[in-house]
Amino acid sequence: MNTKIAQQLKNLPDAPGVYLFFNSKKELIYVGKASSLKNRVRGYFKELDSRLRGNDKSGLSRPIEEMIHEVMNFKTEETDSALEAAILEGKYIKENRPKYNIDWRDDKSWNYIVITKDKFPRVLTIRQHELKNGGGIPPLATLGRNDKRLRGNDKYKYVFGPYPGLNTKEALRLLRKIFLFSTCEPNAKRPCFSYQIGQCLGVCTGEISPKDYSAKVIRPLCLFLGGKKKILMKKTEKEMNMAAKLENFEEASRLRNQLRHLQKIQDVALLNDSFLRDITKRNSLAGRNDMRIEGYDISNLGSSNKVGSMVVFDEVGPVKNQYRKFKIKTVVGQSDVDCLAEVLERRIKHAEWILPNIFLIDGGLPQVNKTKSVLRRAGINTPIVGIAKGAKRKRNDFFVVTESLEIKNWIKENKELLIRVRDEAHRFAIKFNRVQRKI
Repeated sequence: MNTKIAQQLKNLPDAPGVYLFFNSKKELIYVGKASSLKNRVRGYFKELDSRLRGNDKSGLSRPIEEMIHEVMNFKTEETDSALEAAILEGKYIKENRPKYNIDWRDDKSWNYIVITKDKFPRVLTIRQHELKNGGGIPPLATLGRNDKRLRGNDKYKYVFGPYPGLNTKEALRLLRKIFLFSTCEPNAKRPCFSYQIGQCLGVCTGEISPKDYSAKVIRPLCLFLGGKKKILMKKTEKEMNMAAKLENFEEASRLRNQLRHLQKIQDVALLNDSFLRDITKRNSLAGRNDMRIEGYDISNLGSSNKVGSMVVFDEVGPVKNQYRKFKIKTVVGQSDVDCLAEVLERRIKHAEWILPNIFLIDGGLPQVNKTKSVLRRAGINTPIVGIAKGAKRKRNDFFVVTESLEIKNWIKENKELLIRVRDEAHRFAIKFNRVQRKI
């Protein structure tokens, strides 16, 4: 192992992404994806080192043995999610055709995501041999860089991939949740089930035109599959703010939800076993995806220096860059309940802030009831959890507002986490209060 590689290995991130291996001629010979770049890439060279020392217990496969000793340099690119790592890997394979990616795989088995030429385009997954049969697209190994033959044929308007080692069925399930593409028949006699649960924009009922479907569903999906998530998120946020300004609240809500899903893609189920083997277990919230908890507390000294705090936790812990502080502006005298109402009302006005899965309140029944009232007026039906400290502040009494048995069970199983969120909101509020008193 050369000195440069040894130094690179020390600085690898514990994050999803792709790694690119180069030989002495600076040629890209292999690209792979990982849920943890640190674990996966270090693992390759650890196994090589073990074999060179005469230890065969590593179980290093013959293909890796062929390739790894040629690697003179490598690069990594972080992504926000495993799905984006798979998309980026496919882009590199298609454009560069690295030697060992081609030699080790049967390209006929590679998966692609395609978008059809239908009036309301369908989103499907197919294999390489189906592409060839469907429209004469040649095997990947014969395609040059940016070859446009991958873009269109008799059946498909757009073709994305290849995606080696990707559970494309699970990928489509996730993508449908984000982009709401239709799987129903256009202008059917009755609404499809997805329409009834808010996951179809009305293709079945004739409520959306092909032009609007293309603008709202297909184009954003293509941007994402083309590796342009940042551009898509900026575009979505701009459209969301415009819809809110025009008081088109239903469309603003749809775009807000899409933005939220794009910001926090939880997708380990997309990956096959070889991709999953390097995952280090993180703090998951009982398997609930896209989890976001907002915790609130009020701090005051008598009737002065009244402040409020908002802290945010996701499935791996606190998200401190999304914490918010509030100086109370409208409440006269001492009333924690009214202060809480002001904080929540001001928070709700920020349509660009993602709504949480749970509102967590430091307080008992009065605070919970006030929260429920504020959210109801805003048309928000998010579960509420209040945690009161008890008369002697030595216990934690939970007050839950939700009709969902699933969420109630989740709350029972995660009381320690919710107490942690409550304590963090309390700490953050007190800290802000102390700062204000010094001003």
